[in-house]
Amino acid sequence: MNDTRIIFMGTPQIAVASLKALLDAGLNIVGVVTAPDKPAGRGKQLHQSDVKKFALENNLHLLQPENLKSPDFIDQLTTLNPDLQVIVAFRMLPKVVWSLPRFGTFNMHASLLPNYRGAAPINHTIINGETESGVTTFLLNENVDEGDILYQEKIALSPVETAETLHDKLMEMGAKLVVKTAHDLLSESIKPQPQIVDISKKIHLAPKIFKQDCKIDWKKNAIDIEQLIRGLSPYPAAFSKLTDDLSIKIFDAEIAQYNNAGTPAQIHTDGKSHVYVCCGDGQWLSLKSIQLSGKKRLNIEEVLKGFDFGRFRFFAVSNP
Repeated sequence: MNDTRIIFMGTPQIAVASLKALLDAGLNIVGVVTAPDKPAGRGKQLHQSDVKKFALENNLHLLQPENLKSPDFIDQLTTLNPDLQVIVAFRMLPKVVWSLPRFGTFNMHASLLPNYRGAAPINHTIINGETESGVTTFLLNENVDEGDILYQEKIALSPVETAETLHDKLMEMGAKLVVKTAHDLLSESIKPQPQIVDISKKIHLAPKIFKQDCKIDWKKNAIDIEQLIRGLSPYPAAFSKLTDDLSIKIFDAEIAQYNNAGTPAQIHTDGKSHVYVCCGDGQWLSLKSIQLSGKKRLNIEEVLKGFDFGRFRFFAVSNP
């Protein structure tokens, strides 16, 4: 099996774990495909993807196509003559690419398909208050995240799970499942199963997260807002505004044991240890970790040493 030829495609850190696991398992990675370098940060310096950095460190053959349908890229893939292609957190592939290997192309997705098809399954899983998640490996076809399932593994979620903690758990779980899937596909010891959609249950989707999706609507219930905060923590982060020019990212909050009456977005603070914000159901959220515009992330006690929340109230629905 070590002479079989595998092409790996991915971009962020979650993909690096799977690529490393394949190498550690002794599988033959003949090519790595990742996103082109892009300007990032204040200086707009070209930024290399996590997968590119790992590929260079391990002397792997690297491809960074701008256009996945370009004849040059297809020729390069064909020359590499892959038996199998493995995808983790990459772009949608055209059929001419995913149909190339004789054993097919499979993807590792960070949800229990058919639930949470889309670009941001980890975020939406927590935002929607799910109690379990997991990873799925499946064969690619013409439709996004709808191919035949190879394997799935489940994990129970903590009541305080964040996008960061779930990402790290699924990254490790997914890497192991990628190796198992690759071995069993190459040995032809696995039978793909069609995805079954139960029409009696709601299927949640996981579209890409945009800035407007991160705005906190303080008229919503406290639990919904707390789940939004955890589901976007630490990136891209839920936010709200105190003024047109002062935005605050909120990374951690919890239901406060505070029973006074209030109106949505109203703030209560003792100026030393806590900041409570009233939500639409009359419950209050206690802010635990935040970041003021232009500042670094701090716990609320540190923020209160130099900032007076008592002069403000949040916008009920933050502006963009």
